[in-house]
Amino acid sequence: MPFLSRRLRAALLATASATLVAATLPAPVPLGIGDPLFPHLGNPGYDVLAYDIGLTYRGRNSEPLDAVTTIDARTTDPLDRINLDFAHGTVRSVHVNGLRADFETEDEDLIIEPMGSLPAGVPLRITVRHTSDPSGERDSGGWVRTADGLAMANQADAGHRVFPGNDHPADKAYFTFHVTAPQELTVVANGRRTGRFRHGDRTTWTYRTDHPMATELAQVSIGRSAVVERTGPHRLPVRDVVPAADREKLERWLKKTPGQLEWMEQQVGRYPFENYGVLVADTETGFELETQTLSLFERRLFTDGFPEWYVDSVMVHELAHQWFGDSVSPRTWSDLWLNEGHASWYEARYAEEHGDKPLERRMRDAYTRSDGWRRAGGPPARPAAPAPGEKISLFRPVVYDGSALVLYALRQEIGKGAFDRLERLWVRKHRDSNAATADFTALASRVAGRDLTAFFDGWLYGEKTPPMPGHPDWVSTAPVGGGKPA
Repeated sequence: MPFLSRRLRAALLATASATLVAATLPAPVPLGIGDPLFPHLGNPGYDVLAYDIGLTYRGRNSEPLDAVTTIDARTTDPLDRINLDFAHGTVRSVHVNGLRADFETEDEDLIIEPMGSLPAGVPLRITVRHTSDPSGERDSGGWVRTADGLAMANQADAGHRVFPGNDHPADKAYFTFHVTAPQELTVVANGRRTGRFRHGDRTTWTYRTDHPMATELAQVSIGRSAVVERTGPHRLPVRDVVPAADREKLERWLKKTPGQLEWMEQQVGRYPFENYGVLVADTETGFELETQTLSLFERRLFTDGFPEWYVDSVMVHELAHQWFGDSVSPRTWSDLWLNEGHASWYEARYAEEHGDKPLERRMRDAYTRSDGWRRAGGPPARPAAPAPGEKISLFRPVVYDGSALVLYALRQEIGKGAFDRLERLWVRKHRDSNAATADFTALASRVAGRDLTAFFDGWLYGEKTPPMPGHPDWVSTAPVGGGKPA
């Protein structure tokens, strides 16, 4: 039977070839793209173009969700293995370009062996069937359990606790979410809702982003929520997601968002995404978070009696991130100062204009503390690595008001007109992409019409805070301390 013999021969040859390749490959290990602060985050060899994430929530926020994550990518280098960041879930199967693939897990990597080597420049579709587990430590990131369901808080490196992917902001991609939940619950995610289909006692909700997004900015809210819709500047859709029982109580805050959007557009130009809104979650995270198009806030910010100017400024802080951090994302986590410094800057500016909190007074106070902040956490553009087991410690005073102080000094140095042009040009030039500190300093020099290298060397990398332009009497004397929660 020669036909059968040929098939048998081919199978034996394929098995021998695969065995030979496996024998020559090194042992699978976790990889990373070499980020100075998170060296094992992200993976080399491919560029993710899109994620399609399916989640099934059965009504209990302590139980794993069933999930299917499909990743469309393109190889940038020849690959014998594909590493994905993934932790805190069980992988059931993996397919690569339609073929079942072997896989292993090492540390926080899912390591896939496709059927044969992949050359550079070819399309790649990876489908992972897995669970997505919301249990675990509250401060570890990923899923956040709320009083009535779930939300996400993936910054800085916790997106891969929810779904497998290339979990570094340098690899932005488009996202589609399909979330199935009991019919009495409401699901909202980043981007636009493109479908809602009821089947039996469950509903599947579909959302898609119009713009690429970093994994750390993904958001899915599941709960007994009210979705409050209104219109922002130039008919921008604004949708807020709040606990249904708090709908009326929170309206005094929600109705402020269109005006805050208009104010931010006056500073830096048109809002960069398809919609915006506030997600109020009944949970305790210790922070607020600028998830793209749908910023996450703790309920207690609006209900625990904080001063109105403070709540307003925190809302503007997360809104400003939609330009600085979300649309223009950092190339490495050492560029975090560009995110938080700018968000703190516009927060302080808004508090000055709407809450009678003078910017100069806040900046002088920051200057007083700046040397202490630098000793504790490194200079703004070269922050010290977070403490082991305390990754959230990366978000320290030097990257908030310590970095807003850099922007204040820059405005003092080049003048308000040049500074305002720089800000608008920065978000327009790098919209929907990544940019680094070197890109900002080069653009600032171009706008100012002179080389600002010496200025930035001291303000961004110096162990001690340089003299403040226009304020030679300012002195940095305070001990380490202070900070900011958002």
